[in-house]
Amino acid sequence: MTTKLTNPSLALREIPSGYLNIMGYVDCSEVNGPGCRAVIWVQGCARECPGCFNPDSWSFEIKQLIAVDTLVENILSNPRNTGVTFSGGEPFWQAPALADLARQVKAAGLNVMSFSGFTLEQLQSESAPPGSQVLLEQLDILIDGPFVQSLAINSPDSPVASSNQKVRVFNSTLQDQITWASNQIEVHILKDGSRIVTGYQGGLKLV
Repeated sequence: MTTKLTNPSLALREIPSGYLNIMGYVDCSEVNGPGCRAVIWVQGCARECPGCFNPDSWSFEIKQLIAVDTLVENILSNPRNTGVTFSGGEPFWQAPALADLARQVKAAGLNVMSFSGFTLEQLQSESAPPGSQVLLEQLDILIDGPFVQSLAINSPDSPVASSNQKVRVFNSTLQDQITWASNQIEVHILKDGSRIVTGYQGGLKLV
């Protein structure tokens, strides 16, 4: 069951400083951005788009609290990770903590990208979630705009889910790497035997 909030900031106060409220995490994904990537799905989104790939991420209730420093350690401990992707949920509702994480992994040589239901113009406006500009400054790639079901592309050759969304490449060295198989899926088998199925422009299913 989801929690719809007109002011997500109220729920976000429950997250301790230096922590993230996440829905899931995997290493070595190749369908959520260029190369081999760690992917963090944050918990909480007030948008509730019809056809959303991750409706379980809508609620702003605490799902899994994890320290930013712990996530950084996990990401950097896997030498196959060449980048990090933020998905959700809406990453920009937890922008300050994600910006801190981004700074640390970029200092180690990884690149960082994020999905967002906000447009770039909204994220640059005064009404953007707190810390949005700080997170934008850390991103190498941003895929922005809400998923619109009537504009869905459904193509393995497209890095975006619907035609209104845009790929913003802030790091020119990645310009020729927007080639990941965005409409395919991966299955990650965890140590406890559970599975994470991911793909479809950042989708996540826990099995």
